[in-house]
Amino acid sequence: MTDKIVVAGVSVDTRHWIGGERVASDSTFTDHSPIDGQPIGEIARGGPAEAQAAVAAARAAFPAWAATARAERARILHAIADGVEKRIEELAIVETTDNGALLRSHRRGVMPRVAHNFRFFADWLLKLDHEDFQTRGHTNHVSWDPAGPCVLITPWNAPLMLSTWKVAPALAAGNSVVLKPAEWSPLTVSLLADIAAEAGLPAGVLNVVQGYGSEIGDALTSDPDVRRISFTGSVPTAKRIAASAAANLTPLSLELGGKSPLLVFADADLDLAVDLAVEQYDNAGQVCLAATRFLVEESVAEEFTRRFLAKAEGLKQGDPRDEATDIGPNIHSRQLEKIDGFVQRALADGARAVIGGHPKDGQYYAPTLLTDVAQDSEIVQEEVFGPVLTLQTFTTEEEAVRLANDTRFGLAATLATGDRERAERVSAKLVAGTVWVNCFFVRDLQAPFGGSRQSGVGREGGTWSFDFYCDLKNTVTAPNGWADHG
Repeated sequence: MTDKIVVAGVSVDTRHWIGGERVASDSTFTDHSPIDGQPIGEIARGGPAEAQAAVAAARAAFPAWAATARAERARILHAIADGVEKRIEELAIVETTDNGALLRSHRRGVMPRVAHNFRFFADWLLKLDHEDFQTRGHTNHVSWDPAGPCVLITPWNAPLMLSTWKVAPALAAGNSVVLKPAEWSPLTVSLLADIAAEAGLPAGVLNVVQGYGSEIGDALTSDPDVRRISFTGSVPTAKRIAASAAANLTPLSLELGGKSPLLVFADADLDLAVDLAVEQYDNAGQVCLAATRFLVEESVAEEFTRRFLAKAEGLKQGDPRDEATDIGPNIHSRQLEKIDGFVQRALADGARAVIGGHPKDGQYYAPTLLTDVAQDSEIVQEEVFGPVLTLQTFTTEEEAVRLANDTRFGLAATLATGDRERAERVSAKLVAGTVWVNCFFVRDLQAPFGGSRQSGVGREGGTWSFDFYCDLKNTVTAPNGWADHG
């Protein structure tokens, strides 16, 4: 294999990054662009040997990085952010080519957020503190001690942003990292390794290994030298990771997607509600937080549907590099087949497609809204992860809450209502890690993020990230007993 490929004019190294050096593998896998299905290049395909080497490098680098002063760690994280900002255009076009998300979104939102991830956790580190408190005259002092090497396994739908959401707090906390990106979108994480090295991050503090699922993942998650594992992805994979980590009691943070509801009450601003609904097609429906289940009060359901269709039918689907495109392709032909399988089974069971309901040319799936769906049906209960939404109606607030909570997931919920008291009442009853009221996808990094039920384990964000990536220590000191060296 060649060591580097050129993607839209940007040179990307396809080897692993281990211990501050590029490392090849004996075998490779082919990375394809979802835009046209064509091969982008051959990527180093790691296995147990590369996993062990990366963890060993992280273990060796950990003591010095953990001992590095907070201010110096923060300075290096800001330098990484500077490097990201200098290469926003390169990162944006490479990621769009690799995963098919909109180029305009990468330029204006996603890549600036990548830089912000590093800046936020660098700054949060410097103010991370806990006021000492007294117990019968004894002083309690809480400290956040770096935990050790961390394995971070990230998804393909927002590869760099979701990777740095984990990498930034792990590094800020003083840990070393082994990052394993999704095999369907590995390229921008490789560029991150270059940026981090240029920023002065010591060798071995950040390692990047590429490979297919369990071929490399089992070796990473079962390694006894790994002190934390953070994973974003599917429930079945999370169960495998949890089983692998159990032998060493390695703490886990799991964000596992969902089947989130959008509740629209009759007193809502319907134009706002429709805007929120159409927004759920963002990134071709490949968003874990997406409110894919519309629950609309029966008295306004017909009007809501009419306005929704008028707006959804105006969306432009096509090449994500085109500034005018609203919806790009789905990530992989296998994912497209999975999406269509869900839809065709739902249609066979009596659902009606009021828009879409079929694939288009290449890896594009028509934006779809299904009605006449039963609450216990597969299409309502299981995550599709594509541009497929369902619509059900309710007549009472109690029914709306019951339907909203009636899945095994609990990642997020979105609520449209003009009644403040109802908003407070319903929000309190919804099972979700995040509830948005008359808005969607407003995210502050200091807020806790995670899911309930099978949408995940744990919370990250702000101090919650440091709680996870650190071993919290309480030092209790007696008020006397010191030797007199006078």
